[in-house]
Amino acid sequence: MTQTTWPATWRGLQLALLISALTSALTVAPALAEVAKKPVATKPAHPWMNTKLSADARTDLVLKAMTNDEKFTVIFGYFGSDMKPKYTRHKDSLEASAGYVAGVPRLGIPGQWQTDAGVGVATQGSHQDLRARTALPSGMATTATWNPELAFKGGAMIGKEARDSGFNVQLAGGVNLMREPRNGRNFEYGGEDPLLAGTMVAAQIKGIQSNHIISTIKHYALNGQETGRFVVSSNIGDAAARTSDLLAFQFAIEQSDPHSVMCAYNRVNSEWACENDWLLNTVLKKDWGYKGYVMSDWGADHSSAKAANAGLDQESAGEAFDQQAWFGAPLKADLASGKVSQARLDDMARRVLRAMFASGVIDHPVTRPKGHDLPAATLAAHAKITQADAEEGIVLLKNDGDLLPLAKTAKTIAVIGGHADVGVLSGGGSSQVYPAGGRAVKGLEPATWPGPVIYYPSSPLKALQARYPNAKVVYDDGADPARAAKLAAQSELALVFADQWTTESWDVQDLNLPKNQDATIDAVASANKKTVVVLITGGPVVMPWLDKVGAVVEAWFPGTAGGEAIARVLTGEVDATGRLPVSFPKSVADLPRPKLDGVGKAEGELFDTDYDIEGAAVGYKWYDVKQIEPLFPFGHGLSYTKFAYSGLTAAAAGDKVTVSFDVKNVGARAGKDVPQVYVGPKAGGWEAPRRLAGFKKVSLAAGASQRVTVTVDPRLLATWDGKAHGWAIAAGQYDIALGSSSRALSSTAQVTLAARSLPVSPAAK
Repeated sequence: MTQTTWPATWRGLQLALLISALTSALTVAPALAEVAKKPVATKPAHPWMNTKLSADARTDLVLKAMTNDEKFTVIFGYFGSDMKPKYTRHKDSLEASAGYVAGVPRLGIPGQWQTDAGVGVATQGSHQDLRARTALPSGMATTATWNPELAFKGGAMIGKEARDSGFNVQLAGGVNLMREPRNGRNFEYGGEDPLLAGTMVAAQIKGIQSNHIISTIKHYALNGQETGRFVVSSNIGDAAARTSDLLAFQFAIEQSDPHSVMCAYNRVNSEWACENDWLLNTVLKKDWGYKGYVMSDWGADHSSAKAANAGLDQESAGEAFDQQAWFGAPLKADLASGKVSQARLDDMARRVLRAMFASGVIDHPVTRPKGHDLPAATLAAHAKITQADAEEGIVLLKNDGDLLPLAKTAKTIAVIGGHADVGVLSGGGSSQVYPAGGRAVKGLEPATWPGPVIYYPSSPLKALQARYPNAKVVYDDGADPARAAKLAAQSELALVFADQWTTESWDVQDLNLPKNQDATIDAVASANKKTVVVLITGGPVVMPWLDKVGAVVEAWFPGTAGGEAIARVLTGEVDATGRLPVSFPKSVADLPRPKLDGVGKAEGELFDTDYDIEGAAVGYKWYDVKQIEPLFPFGHGLSYTKFAYSGLTAAAAGDKVTVSFDVKNVGARAGKDVPQVYVGPKAGGWEAPRRLAGFKKVSLAAGASQRVTVTVDPRLLATWDGKAHGWAIAAGQYDIALGSSSRALSSTAQVTLAARSLPVSPAAK
């Protein structure tokens, strides 16, 4: 190549390269654009964030990456409210909340923000009225629906409000059986029967956890009274416990997989529940195969090494309530000295982390809310859910002469007592939900813990006035029985609203209505035979005036929309469909312990309560064994229509019994019924003649019928065999009874069962 040709040749080469590059770009650009549209697969920041792996596999991976200090982080909780000057809440907790457990940001593990409780998102501490939230009816009221679908919907609703409020742990799921009708906390629980309580509470837990948050189940176990709750020992034999209170927990855990169990304040057979090796290790984790974690109640941990080795996995609010922060420095020292093994610490952290993966808490992190309010439209929609729950839980106990539904032609109606002019009462303590619209009644005592006493602003009076626009509906507070009686005498109908505030931390001393309300009811009923009593209580009460009144309705603590719900039932807009989840005694003299244990004891003095008196014969079973007539039996509840049962059949196949029957609405209007199946051995040998073995809520139009089939859980046909460490069905004939309550059995069938041994739980098969 000569010097004269070089420049021209180079320019040509440059031009050729430019043309080639432009052509290539025009060809490749569309392909690149298509690639850009497609998501690029990226590995998760940490291998344990791979959602295709099981919760167990993810937990094992993250645990290997954790330091011991980080493991200690997830097993120790802080209180979420101020108790100045003693305690200032953790800076990362949500204000006026139940608690907070720090996360491990380096590993992508979020914190745990905890809220009470089973009826909604509660506010704790002195900062009252901070969060206006929707309150479900009490746990007792929800159980009185005998409708697991409603329980699920209610749980899903309060779980959503918890998540929307920034919480990912809800301290719900109270399943303790009602051994003591005076227990101030009965309203939080699921009644007296293990099948009913376990089924209903399980449905609520499933609803809560459908929001990717952790629900507890509590208070494990045999937490039967508030008097001396920090020191009382609930003493009971193994077989009796497993056939009653523990069976309720077992049913609920199997059906709902709650990711945490909260151990109780009380002692069980002289050992604190939160350091009770038999309860936590033997029964819960070994026998039942429970994979979640055990958290202590607030102030229920009494040690470090002993509690950890006995099965406690997480200390709650240790600095605020326990004698010292046991799972802090003391547990670290115990680990160093060998009193607690590295394997046990790993297991504690593993259980907490697994619950967080299994629930979706890690994959669906909550966001910290900017304020404390929820949208008005959300609260209005949620009020409809709680109203439906309240309506189905209201129990019509008595209805002489079909006094209810209220006559549409009534022109003068007296509404007396219970602050029914402005609202409905709620239960107190840590489960207290503060209402949208403010408190209906101001200045009530106690104003602080375990108060305040709160009435939700849902007025039965206003709801009734709206339904009787042309009638004279007049209110009297009922404080003066004579004045109330005078108003009743001038009215066609008299509605007396009587209530009894019950709360965590206190028990009632008797079962009579407080504040002279029995005298008011008596006076009103003497003045007007058409007297309806509406009870708003946490549990059973005695009724010295029962024979004088025409109708009695148990509305429990009916929640946010309680006034509207009560009015709809009283006027017959909806059928009365609630059924009692507990027996109502005629007198405290009929109880296993007529005198409440612990009354008169010095504060902090240890004492025992003997649950072996009734053993597994709790509630209706006690009355059956002792042949005592209750005021109202378990399962009782009237309707505005009538139902008939027929065609009862029962068949045994192996260790299961299947029961079928027809239910027909033989009345003139649509309604809902709860047929109940009871079972008992001909030869006896159980704690009581019969047990609830199945139930079904059915909705039928007038004249309609439905074939119902229920399958009996084999454990309800068995007794606990301590030597074999399992359940045993005795050979022989068994009666299968169908009825509308434990004392109203209309037909019976028989099955013959062969002797059979069952494992301690289905998971053990």
